[in-house]
Amino acid sequence: MYVFDAKKNKEECAGWLRSWFEENGKDCNAVLGISGGKDSSVAAALCVEALGKERVIGVLMPCGEQEDIDMARKLVEHLGIESFEINIKDAVDGVVKQMEGIEITKQTRTNLPARIRMATLYAVSQSKNGRVINTCNLSEDWVGYSTRYGDAAGDVSPLSHFTVKEVKEIGRQLGLPEDLIEKVPIDGLSGKSDEENLGFTYEALDRYIREGICEKELQERIDEIHKRNLFKLELMPSFINDLPVKAN
Repeated sequence: MYVFDAKKNKEECAGWLRSWFEENGKDCNAVLGISGGKDSSVAAALCVEALGKERVIGVLMPCGEQEDIDMARKLVEHLGIESFEINIKDAVDGVVKQMEGIEITKQTRTNLPARIRMATLYAVSQSKNGRVINTCNLSEDWVGYSTRYGDAAGDVSPLSHFTVKEVKEIGRQLGLPEDLIEKVPIDGLSGKSDEENLGFTYEALDRYIREGICEKELQERIDEIHKRNLFKLELMPSFINDLPVKAN
């Protein structure tokens, strides 16, 4: 039976982050978007453990009014990290306004804020000597529940090989408040929870990922979604020619 050692994985992941920054930004700060949900909370707490709170910067990015913004504020206060609150509504509205003559789809309206948030994170990161922390987890990545060049982007990803259940267990090892760990994940864009959008629970998905146990009908659905979204996890395809390239 599969047993997850949260303490061991928490320590190893924090150590890995520390080493990554030594090699890829020795004096840089960790910059990440803070939603108040489990993923950004755990990623931020791991960065604090790895680098110290003085080198972690949280960026809150509501799009107009955000009902659960207090959860994000609670997280930065709990960790004692520097934070900035940047409302992206004007930027989103500005892009939409300039798309005159283009029929804007529902998917476009859903994904545009995520991509503007990532552009905002990189703007803060470049201005604050930072590296952007990706906060996606394995469960979300498995079914493509992320926006390419939005929340799926970043410079380093500490959680992308942990399931939702495992992320929560690491959060408890890090001493995060339970309401941040168990906050119902809502995409912040469509107004629905992750599980409502997916049509199945993370519990069922996590069990299938780790143990291969799943009802046949749901297994087929997950496999189909996984296959359809694999491109999000791969490098951009590029044409390879036979022209000479100067060796380094």
